[in-house]
Amino acid sequence: MAKQDYYDILGVSRNASADDIKKSYRKLAMKYHPDQNPDNEDAEHKFKSISEAYEALSDDDRRAAYDRFGHAAFEGGGPGGPGAHPGGFDFSGGFADIFDEMFGDFVGGGGGGRRRGGAARGSDLRYNMEISLADAFKGKQSTIRVPTSVTCETCKGSGGEGGAQPVACPTCQGQGKIRAQQGFFTVERTCVSCRGSGRIIDKPCKDCHGAGRVAKEKTLSVNIPKGVEDGTRIRLGGEGEAGMNGAPAGDLYLFLSVKPHRIFQREGADIHCRVPIPMVTSSLGGAIEVPTVDGGRVRVTIPTGTQSGHQFRIKAKGMPVLNSKMHGDMFVQAIVETPMNLTKRQKELLEEFGKTGSPEKTSPESEGFFTRVKELWEDLKD
Repeated sequence: MAKQDYYDILGVSRNASADDIKKSYRKLAMKYHPDQNPDNEDAEHKFKSISEAYEALSDDDRRAAYDRFGHAAFEGGGPGGPGAHPGGFDFSGGFADIFDEMFGDFVGGGGGGRRRGGAARGSDLRYNMEISLADAFKGKQSTIRVPTSVTCETCKGSGGEGGAQPVACPTCQGQGKIRAQQGFFTVERTCVSCRGSGRIIDKPCKDCHGAGRVAKEKTLSVNIPKGVEDGTRIRLGGEGEAGMNGAPAGDLYLFLSVKPHRIFQREGADIHCRVPIPMVTSSLGGAIEVPTVDGGRVRVTIPTGTQSGHQFRIKAKGMPVLNSKMHGDMFVQAIVETPMNLTKRQKELLEEFGKTGSPEKTSPESEGFFTRVKELWEDLKD
């Protein structure tokens, strides 16, 4: 069954601002929160859906990835992928902030707020990479170096000295929250000792100081597929920052930009090339050789009387289509070049040419244009 569009779930348009998305989410989350709808499975399902949608659309990079690739952008990671919580949503990062805004550190009436425990998932990272048009045509295997946080090798990510695992917080007995009775209300607050995780590091690792991760530059080998376009985003699942205390890592988003080429212009999978044609060749006809984006060359026949701006289409000589065996076409645009630096004899020949023949036949476009201009002037006199 196809997943519902995230924008439809939140009831906003695709060009909605971040504030509009946040306002809509707050309204829906308050309405369908499980504590407000006990034993209502339908409300709980809706709450999970809107939470998943907000997590994807509240982050600029994730929203951009979703706008381009839809739900496929998060396959294997992000909402619903590895590192996500049951139901496909995660209370890490900005999502936790807005959750706290709405429900605070307590829920009245003894309802018992549901708070995410454990360490936070690692942050997503962005890497900008510039490639040539040739790289986009052939594809490329490249090595990149990314400053990030990686799992501490000394404690294996546990944060404890010698790899010791966290122990239950003695303040809250591992609950991550402390309850207190105040009149008719039961006040529930996040435990300040463990910050809501329910566990603490008894003896922190000396290398990572209990975080379970350390700052390090990571070297990655990335594959750039054939046919990528300027602005393409590639997600590398699990290659972002390591999570705290062994929590799942975030993702790395590779943003590609294609450098302009000195000869070719690209439009989707098609390649365009402007080629100057000598006036004699365009008038009498002939043939020229033009380069192709694959590094080869192709012969183009120029018919007699070719005009400047005429395009010649060469099939399947454009860019490869991403994830396909198809190729675009190449369009060669003829630009007829007016002769310069003429000799005396060349000028005489051109003057002789201008005095012979019929202008209507040799220059039909210019002759027709000036005829219409004369008619316009005559009309203005009447």
